Amino acid sequence: MPESDLFANFDRMRREMDELFGDAFERSGLARRRRAGFSPPVDVAYTSDPPRAIVTVELAGVDIEGLDLEIQGRKLILAGERGPAEEFDLYQQVEIERGRFRRVVELAADVLAERARASYDDGILRVELPLAHREVYPRAVSVETGEQR
Repeated sequence: MPESDLFANFDRMRREMDELFGDAFERSGLARRRRAGFSPPVDVAYTSDPPRAIVTVELAGVDIEGLDLEIQGRKLILAGERGPAEEFDLYQQVEIERGRFRRVVELAADVLAERARASYDDGILRVELPLAHREVYPRAVSVETGEQR
């Protein structure tokens, strides 16, 4: 299992634990440390016509002007920040994670980084990465017997 999948599962488990135990972490002060940053949810899909990877990232409230996207080999690296919430006297519930984030998305195929395209609409970032086409030529292989050596 890729390392990014492992950590994605831990993040999901943390959110589920938060739902189960309510504000137990809030009272202990752990939530303040956790809220120092966050990891936005990411979907990765592949399509064959045309062959490409499609990465979708939930970034509502993130200033897209400050978003950094970088491709390094099979890694798509996203970094940015969701600014602080409006200040109130009393909060009943706080679930929207804020602060800086850096997310490394491992892709399962080589991509053509120079042809990548990104768009942002209604809080969702969509990055399309054309897959590098590798020519595969069939090749016959002869089988030698002990007499032919």
